[in-house]
Amino acid sequence: MAILDAAVDLLIERGVEGTTIEQVAKRAGVTRPTVYRRFPDKNQMLIAAIHMAHVGQQTLPDLPQCRDVEQMLSLWAQAIAEPRARRLIRRLMTALPHYPDLGEAYWNASLKHREAWIEAVLAQARDRGDFPSDADLDIIQQILTGAVATHVTSRPDTSTRAEIKAYLVAVLRQTCYRRGRRDRQR
Repeated sequence: MAILDAAVDLLIERGVEGTTIEQVAKRAGVTRPTVYRRFPDKNQMLIAAIHMAHVGQQTLPDLPQCRDVEQMLSLWAQAIAEPRARRLIRRLMTALPHYPDLGEAYWNASLKHREAWIEAVLAQARDRGDFPSDADLDIIQQILTGAVATHVTSRPDTSTRAEIKAYLVAVLRQTCYRRGRRDRQR
């Protein structure tokens, strides 16, 4: 845990390029061989650190079932309400395009599972009638993830979970989302 905490702190402070195995070992109070025994390379260490740092960064089988899109947004709000997580997300947003190997590894280890989870929650909402049957769920997903990126980069790190959720729900309502649409149409 100390190794991963040190890796996250250095990643936030110095970025991918400024984070080395040697610096992580020093900050964690362990030797370089200790770090290498757990992580064969810097990418694997950073991926593990990112997973550990994010609230809710589980793999797909561990992601919670959501009764609706708003509950999913509540989980997102919980994850990005923590200032350290926000700083890490900002760092990753700007760093991963410059480190394609790390970006691909992180995509395969976590993001593609999360994207599939989001897609499933949106599809269930569409099937319940919360979106029109012809709604483009890919675009809605991009709008919502873009809203997260906008909030993380433009709002203070002191934003509360309730403020973040209210913002995300407001964005959601600007799409074709109407909770209980099917019930109102009957």
